[in-house]
Amino acid sequence: MIDVEKIRADTPGVNSVAHFNNAGSALPPAVVTDVVIDYLKAEAVRGGYEVADARADELASVYAAASDLLGGERKNWAFVESATRAWNAAFSALRFSPGDRVITTRAEYPSNMAGLLRAKEIQGVEIDIAPNDEHGQLDVAALEAMLDERTRLVSVTHVPTQGGLVNPVEEVGALLSGSSILYQVDACQSVGQLEVNVERMGCDMLSFTGRKFVRGPRGTGMVWASDKAFSQMANPAGVDMSGAEWVAPMEITPHAKASRFEPYETFFAGKVGLASALRYAKEVGVANIATRNLRLAETLRSQLSNLPQVAVHDLGLKKCAIVTFAVEGQTAAEVVSWLSSKSINVSASVENSARLDFPERGLTELVRASVHYYNSEEEIERLIDEVSKLA
Repeated sequence: MIDVEKIRADTPGVNSVAHFNNAGSALPPAVVTDVVIDYLKAEAVRGGYEVADARADELASVYAAASDLLGGERKNWAFVESATRAWNAAFSALRFSPGDRVITTRAEYPSNMAGLLRAKEIQGVEIDIAPNDEHGQLDVAALEAMLDERTRLVSVTHVPTQGGLVNPVEEVGALLSGSSILYQVDACQSVGQLEVNVERMGCDMLSFTGRKFVRGPRGTGMVWASDKAFSQMANPAGVDMSGAEWVAPMEITPHAKASRFEPYETFFAGKVGLASALRYAKEVGVANIATRNLRLAETLRSQLSNLPQVAVHDLGLKKCAIVTFAVEGQTAAEVVSWLSSKSINVSASVENSARLDFPERGLTELVRASVHYYNSEEEIERLIDEVSKLA
């Protein structure tokens, strides 16, 4: 059980806003903000390099925190600037040959698609889209039928940016287990709100951000890769002398494990902040978080569905903390603006972020309200009341 009042007391932001934009950037607990500010103040009076040396153990604790929460050995975790940087760091280190196939899903992130399309342009990779089943989630049986000897990678987004769908990532992992095919999971929207474990998923690469449901600082993210993935990797894009050795005038050798992904210059204060956020989530218990989030989201979906001229658009057999809806006669931007004027934060999902999904469903935009465990039932009532006025 979660002591919601204690969690809200740890979260100063709830005193000024009803925050339903956790899929964008969640409100951090005070302990996370405090540790970031403390680190920045230390840099200001002592010097950045000097503080990094003196607090090396504290900075390194982020790897243990990620491993404790999500599985995987510490040496296989790397800290980077964002989920996009994390995903592309792992993907760009792979070496493809013309004709190699990558299979992705209709829930794929736009930034990930940019990386896939770059590989198509430069390395001749073929990109195929696995279909959804009748519930709107990835059709694992159809994916299995698509696999062949040219398939090098399957890329799956666990939870898309534009809806409450939860893709069956563990079933995909079981399907690919024992094969030579690599399996990459974007957990940008799932880490911190759902139970995520790299071994249980059976994936070879996983990436997430700090700012969303983890409740960490912006400008932070992490990437994990399996030993199997490392055996097929070379230098990632953007590698520098923090991740590789200049061993000869014309030779750069990447580090053996995940440190190859890390830039020399990064958000050091954010690194200690992310470590704190991961430990905070571990202490609260992600299973507890997931249970409360599901209850809050189901309440929100149910009450929105009961409003006239409001349609809820979440797909999948399993749904999460993201709730998407449309109000007849109102644009998504108008709904976001109206709610903002009432100190209620939501966001909009637009076609440009969901070009493999929205056109197929006849959608161009939706309002996205994403709950988190510190939200209260009273805040949901406020949201419903204000949407009902618009509807």
